Amino acid sequence: MLKKLFIIIALPLFLANCRALTGEEIARLEINKVSTGKDNMFNDRTILELKKDDEIMFWSDMDIAYEGATELRFKVGIFKDGALIKKIEIDPTKKNITLGEAKTEVMGKTNWSFLGKNTELKIEEDGKYGISAILTATNNSNLKVTKAELVIKK
Repeated sequence: MLKKLFIIIALPLFLANCRALTGEEIARLEINKVSTGKDNMFNDRTILELKKDDEIMFWSDMDIAYEGATELRFKVGIFKDGALIKKIEIDPTKKNITLGEAKTEVMGKTNWSFLGKNTELKIEEDGKYGISAILTATNNSNLKVTKAELVIKK
């Protein structure tokens, strides 16, 4: 009985602390493909109403497989009132918090999935912000992208 009571009280506190650490998802850009040129662009976008001093965090939700070396980049455009105000380039593999990571490397073949926090951005003034992104990669014909999503949290 005491054990059940402890779980009932402790679980909500634990979950609240996790959300404070990881933030609350406010948007997800489901790109899921590599853009390879002008005629082959795969992007996603969202519009968010943000306030001055809001801090938004960019997370990568990835599931990829490749042989040899490859470099991935999310190229993010941030717009306010329709005008581009900032460009950010994010390496999804460079993360400072990682959740649910699974990586195997066998005979030069890598399978890797993870959810990782990459960077933050502080909002300087109230307004509607558009955020769009594409995924680019070094020339690796063996790259398989099952999931490549840019998650925005607050």
